[in-house]
Amino acid sequence: MALPAKTSASTTHRPPNHFPLKFKQHNFRAHCYNTIGCEVIYANNNFTRRYYGDKIAPPPSSTDYRDAWGLAGYLGIPNFPPPAEVKWKSLDGMAHEAKVDIGAIFKDELIRYNVPNDQIAEGLYPGPGPAGPPSIFLEVNDRTISVFMKAIIPTKKEQIPGNKYSNFRDDLILTWTRTY
Repeated sequence: MALPAKTSASTTHRPPNHFPLKFKQHNFRAHCYNTIGCEVIYANNNFTRRYYGDKIAPPPSSTDYRDAWGLAGYLGIPNFPPPAEVKWKSLDGMAHEAKVDIGAIFKDELIRYNVPNDQIAEGLYPGPGPAGPPSIFLEVNDRTISVFMKAIIPTKKEQIPGNKYSNFRDDLILTWTRTY
């Protein structure tokens, strides 16, 4: 009786994605621009320690500054801690305080993305998968607070033809904003 030959290559079949794409944990980062003494506390962490007191947060370095944000560095926050507490002064010296309820903004736990579902690589959702949880960013800029989501969405095709490492999108999606 002949035994099947062993090969080093194995075939894996990925299960289908489960739409809509959802998340049960997230990563977080806060950014302050054009503020005085900016403080953002979320998930028991102060994300803006460098702006204590009357330290001035400078303006963004360019018009496309958000392109350099990458992914959020505070990882694996279970959905959802109490609202983010934000205290700052706008450049005119006026003091502001706000509570930003990240849980209310994302109460549906849906991942925000711009990739058509039929272009998303199969078998990477649900669960953290190779894409990981989405990043949530809170930006304070003078009198405006904005909340964004960025998720790595693996795609079936390269986004940059010929670049085998470009089979994903990570669009930054504005989800909430308020001016004080």
